[in-house]
Amino acid sequence: MKHYGLLLLLFLGITFGAAAQKMPTATELATKNIDALSKKMTLNPTQRNIIYNYTLDLYKAQLALSKKQQAGLPIEDDVARIYRLQNETTTSIKNILKGEQLAQYDEFMEEQMRGGDKKKKKSKRSKADGDTEEEVVTGISGLKSGARP
Repeated sequence: MKHYGLLLLLFLGITFGAAAQKMPTATELATKNIDALSKKMTLNPTQRNIIYNYTLDLYKAQLALSKKQQAGLPIEDDVARIYRLQNETTTSIKNILKGEQLAQYDEFMEEQMRGGDKKKKKSKRSKADGDTEEEVVTGISGLKSGARP
């Protein structure tokens, strides 16, 4: 009897745990993206709406691919289509932006590729103690730098 009770608790825990990890909708993702972009650069309302629509379409396609992948269906052609759509979306957004906004957008995209607004951290210790500087590098540059003893 104890085993059945434990199995029931385990089953309920797994069921409610899976329900708690809800997948965000395309609208939520696009809104979050456009808000982060607006913090990095000034966009007029027309630019904001157009970029929102482009990112919404991209996120809808990505979520459809994710659902298809979870269902266990073949996705090789779809992955190539998503990459093509990402490139087209980036190009379309760059066509809307003007002057300095292009550089700011490129910087924003680099931050997104790194996984957010992560900066290089430097920890300086006093050189009087004979300690050396320790540099913590995150992102792709950390992978390229090689192993340190």
